Order: sequence, then structure tokens, then C-alpha cells
Amino acid sequence: MTRIGYHASHEQHAPGTLRDLAIRAEAAGFAAIKCSDHIQPWSTRQGHSGHAWTWLGAAMQATSVPFGNIAAPGYRYHPAVMAQAAATLEQMFPGRFWVALGTGEALNEAMTGMTWPDKPERNARLKECFDVMHALLRGETVTHRGRITVIEARLWSLPDTPPPLFGAAATPETARLLGGWADGLLTLGGDPANVGPVIEAFREGGGAGKPVHIQHTISWAGTQDEAMANALDQWAPVAIGGEINWDIRRPSDFDLLGQFVGPDQIGRSVRVSADPGLHRADLQAMADLGVDTIFVHNVGRDQDAFLDMAARELVNAAG
Repeated sequence: MTRIGYHASHEQHAPGTLRDLAIRAEAAGFAAIKCSDHIQPWSTRQGHSGHAWTWLGAAMQATSVPFGNIAAPGYRYHPAVMAQAAATLEQMFPGRFWVALGTGEALNEAMTGMTWPDKPERNARLKECFDVMHALLRGETVTHRGRITVIEARLWSLPDTPPPLFGAAATPETARLLGGWADGLLTLGGDPANVGPVIEAFREGGGAGKPVHIQHTISWAGTQDEAMANALDQWAPVAIGGEINWDIRRPSDFDLLGQFVGPDQIGRSVRVSADPGLHRADLQAMADLGVDTIFVHNVGRDQDAFLDMAARELVNAAG
């Protein structure tokens, strides 16, 4: 059965508030939680960006469901340091942690001063980081000289079983590259007709039988007008699409671009509806693709109202 999970958005809520929302999400019936890993928000209006790995320890201690996050090794985080963090969480909370590795965005990674590369180079860098982390999490001592450098690195506090290292992909091309080596796939939701080809490419590339997680972004509120207003206020910059999202460095620049996104464009990245039945149908359609977990991210700031609605209408929707 497909699990329905809750996405904890660090960009939109203070860390303490987000921890409390994770507790509430579990109480509402969500079977898993994942979080973002940003150092800056997409928009100045979102207004937050807590440290994901610090938060994960506190949130997992306060709950009992599985957790995951998506992070980009090789820039802001050295892969050996990220492997150490993942090993620590899995050792403390056995069987409850996974991490998806992505190629990153300039918004979060370029501030270290490194040259921000094009997508093919970021893909190659991601594979090197995965190989280093995979070996470290299995107790190996690693020396590697390439796009990233590791000299005699070893993790001394290991879990009994390594946490899964998923790959993150938004397109069939990237998903196919990940299929042969990632432990699972994390991809974006939306129109099931667009999600299916990404999952199929992952499976064709070597990922058959591996778990698939989806992050599905919605804007639900008590009225359609409020749902649309929330989507445009909080998530318009992310709806720009294309490669531009990965190359812009400042939240204020995302806000400038967001001015060109209206009701006709926001649907590219957010499913906007006040009707729980429509969201329920979307979840079922994605569950029918054979995925393991769908993490629902409601972009409105009133998470209490969303969690109340989800407890009644969504968490038992997919099978």
C-alpha cells in the first residue's frame, strides 16, 4: 500500500514550528515525513530556512514515523560530512531515515564561492559523491581524487544497516541515469501523466523493484480564491520552470520572476484546489503508478487547517 507522507517545508516555517507540525502530522495519520534542505528560501515572503540536519534529530526524537530529506552533496556539504550525518541519524533511529541526493540549486550551493557548473557536470559530480557516501556508509576507508577530494575518510559510528541513498530527478533523462546506481527515486508530483514517464525511465535505467517516493505540491484552502492566492504568494517563483530555477542565486531575484506567474501558469508546479476530492483523486492516480510514498506539500501557511482536512480526507486515500 502506498503511504501518504507530509512534506515539512523549511523555507516557510521556523524550525520550532516545523517540529511541532511534524508531531501534528503524525497524529493526523501521515505515515512518513520528509523535509527540504535549504540555506535560503525560494522567496523573501517565505521567510525561513532552518538547518535541516539539526532539525531532523529533534523531529525524529519527537515522533515515530520514517523521515527523509533531499540534499546536494559536493558543494555546501562535503559528501563525507553528509554521510556522517546520515549514519548518525540512522544509528539513533534504526530503519527510519533515508536521504535523496540531488544536483542542487545555485540558490543554496553557490554561496560557498565554488564555480556553479552546468547540469551534465553536476550529474557527474553527484555520481562521485554517491560513490563516496555509499562506501563510507558500509564501513570502508575512502580516498578519492576527482571532482571532489576525500583522503582516508572513515565513519566510526555506523548503523547496523546503511540508510538508503535515493536519487532525485525531475525529468526522465535524469531518472534514467539514476536507475542503475541509486537505491530509490524521489521525484516531483503534479499531473500523473507527467509523473509516469519519469518513474518508467528510472525503472528502465536499472531501478526496477527499487522504491519510488513522490513530493506532490498542492495549494488547498477553504475556498478556491484563497487556495489560488496562497499558491501565488508562496510558490509562484518555483513555477517559472526550466533550468532557470537551478541557476538563480538570490530569493529577491526569484520574487522578481514570480511577478510573471499568474493563475494560468501556477498549475505547472502546484495543484490548486479547495476540493479535497480532487486531491484525493490525484493521490490515487499516483499510487496506481506503484509508488511507495507520496509526500504532500501544502504551500499555504495555515498548516493547522490543512492537517485537520488531511486527517479527514487524504491520509487514507491511496492504496
